[in-house]
Amino acid sequence: MKRIDLDDLPPRLAQLLTSVEDGEEVLLVQNGMVAGRLTGGAPSGAEVEPPEDAPRDPERMGEIMEHFRAMMEDDF
Repeated sequence: MKRIDLDDLPPRLAQLLTSVEDGEEVLLVQNGMVAGRLTGGAPSGAEVEPPEDAPRDPERMGEIMEHFRAMMEDDF
């Protein structure tokens, strides 16, 4: 499955995508041609899967956050 992080998109586009109603379609157009089609809504009970590279171990996540905090303190 492909994934788009709305935080990486321009605010106007992110707002448009989050305001799509269930069943409403969004056409992706490039050079006047339909490049893709998105349908709003998600099946009931659908779960969002974390990215494959996301740490699943709480201890590992703690190590990552500690390293990040140390880097921030060093830089600032």
